[in-house]
Amino acid sequence: MLHLLHELSPKQRSAVLASYLGWTLDAFDFFILVFVMDDIAKEFGTDVKEVTFAIFLTLAARPLGALVFGLAADRFGRRPVLMIDILCFSVLEFASGFAPNLGFLLILRTLFGVAMGGEWGVGASLTMETIPPKTRGVVSGILQTGYPSGYLLASITYFALYGTIGWRGMFMVGALPALLVLFIRAKVEESPAFLARTTARQDSGLVRMLRDNAGRFLYVVLLMTAFNFFSHGTQDLYPTFLRLQHHFAPQTVGLIAIVYNIGAILGGMTFGALSERIGRRRGIVIAALGALLVIPLWAYGTSPVLLATGAFFMQFAVQGAWGIVPVHLNELSPHEVRGTFPGCAYQIGNLLASANATLQASIADANGGNYAFALAIVAALVAVVLACLTAFGGEAHGIKFPGCPENPANG
Repeated sequence: MLHLLHELSPKQRSAVLASYLGWTLDAFDFFILVFVMDDIAKEFGTDVKEVTFAIFLTLAARPLGALVFGLAADRFGRRPVLMIDILCFSVLEFASGFAPNLGFLLILRTLFGVAMGGEWGVGASLTMETIPPKTRGVVSGILQTGYPSGYLLASITYFALYGTIGWRGMFMVGALPALLVLFIRAKVEESPAFLARTTARQDSGLVRMLRDNAGRFLYVVLLMTAFNFFSHGTQDLYPTFLRLQHHFAPQTVGLIAIVYNIGAILGGMTFGALSERIGRRRGIVIAALGALLVIPLWAYGTSPVLLATGAFFMQFAVQGAWGIVPVHLNELSPHEVRGTFPGCAYQIGNLLASANATLQASIADANGGNYAFALAIVAALVAVVLACLTAFGGEAHGIKFPGCPENPANG
């Protein structure tokens, strides 16, 4: 399936690259925090549980960003709104490095969450509306691997630079995504589906969309709640688990994170492409149930090698399921509000799952600091719920988007 990417036109490849990099750098900025929560807690005289509130606020604010930037994208176009959004989260990430206290940092991370919430929906709709239907599965996997790619970049940055620049410097490095705006301005064109809809003067009212598609929207929100518990429940506290329960050095934690993010990237690309053959729902179910098999090694491994191996296969499964999400949500979305529908559903799911880090930290504290138990119980329950929700849900595999090319040669 990957050979199809070589047949895409230059403008289609530029849209794919821009959206992938946008999500990569957005995730990079988000995951910097998970590596330095212990340092922030020490500097501000508090504990890790209090600092996890920053993750909660970031996730909780993302639906607002999805709504604001999504509505703007449906009205003014995907391309200009994507550029504004990237500038916003880059500036807020840089400012986080200057936070004088925890309260100020929490405010900045909330605002960062608003900007972060806008990127995925706008970038995914721009890409999915630009490429031919038969390439969507492959491209979906590529787009979603931006998330673990960002985590991988954060891992490498932590491994290579943390000892020199500290936690504040880590946030300042997070301003680099702003440079992506130059590429988008020069190389990326507007979505042909958006241009076709604009020419046809179709109504894109959010209220009408919710009224006409209420059942579908509620289902997708529930699905994305499970998906977000699945990813955040296996990622956000894993570095903390390695540091506090296993007492690994920062370099060891960084190396293990690099390993499991390579697994995540491979999983997303594999299952994204596979979904073109076996369907979106079946691909997600297989990946979700596969995660159950590696929980013992992932949570209860007794050495860095065993834990890294378990984490590799866990994230292969988790991000394998996620690799299908961009295409699945865009295919389920009403045409008129594709800039708003997928992103809002995704980020409302994030809101409902936003207490995950605090929940897992509380479970660990209640069990004598046993983070392994907290991670394992959440991962197991959510994997089963996700598989069930997906199996009994809908699918719109290969549906035509008005205005989009039918094959690579037409791009």
